[in-house]
Amino acid sequence: MCFVHVLLNALDMHGCGREVRVVMEGASVSLAEPLMEPGHPLHRLFIQVRQAGLLDGLCRACASKLGAAAHAEQAGIPLIGDMHGHPSMREYMDAGFQIITF
Repeated sequence: MCFVHVLLNALDMHGCGREVRVVMEGASVSLAEPLMEPGHPLHRLFIQVRQAGLLDGLCRACASKLGAAAHAEQAGIPLIGDMHGHPSMREYMDAGFQIITF
């Protein structure tokens, strides 16, 4: 599962003092619910990312379209997206972030 690379790299960069934000977009928004299950192989990493404050949220438009919005809200995961429901990469770039996609 490629999402493990997102989690591992976010924690690694954060551990080295870099400012990191994870935004889940597209089909990855559907992973939020299973990742919250204690039996999921990536549950521990996902919780570490959340506890470190690295998860900015899920794309509002993608989560709505793929049926993940209600669970995200119940789990306290923000739905973000001021650009027609999608998070703006420009806003992250303007804040000094480098965009990395997986």
